[in-house]
Amino acid sequence: MSATPGKPDRSLIVILGVIAALVIVALAVVFTRGEPAPLDADTPEGVVQLYAQAVLAGDEQTAADYLSKGRLDNCDRVDPGPLDNVRLTLVSSTVREKSADVRVSIVTATDNGPFGASEYESEDNFDLIKTNGRWLIDRTPWQLTICPNPKATS
Repeated sequence: MSATPGKPDRSLIVILGVIAALVIVALAVVFTRGEPAPLDADTPEGVVQLYAQAVLAGDEQTAADYLSKGRLDNCDRVDPGPLDNVRLTLVSSTVREKSADVRVSIVTATDNGPFGASEYESEDNFDLIKTNGRWLIDRTPWQLTICPNPKATS
């Protein structure tokens, strides 16, 4: 049985309705993703997440709270450049009794390439030590290294 002239076929209406529903669901998922779920602040991964969020937000004093005394005392300032287009992803972690390694993927996006926007990805480690029951960062990837004003951290 075919549709009469001037009346659309019911199966076509159903298919278009299903496609529209899928598009709406996909858009809802994309726009409601928001921030990543916070990790437990008492874990090495959680400390790295909080530190990285502070660095990317430009809050060096908060970030310094997650650094070990040795890291603060032997701080060499490195200019990482703009951090507004940097994205971190947790790759893996190795946790021992008194130390941990948290491996991250660091993606830096730029708008200036010979063919338009480009991205650079690398992997690096955060080294953490456990001091007085608290995880502190002892080494950071150079892109996320900060050296806060020593007077403000004492």
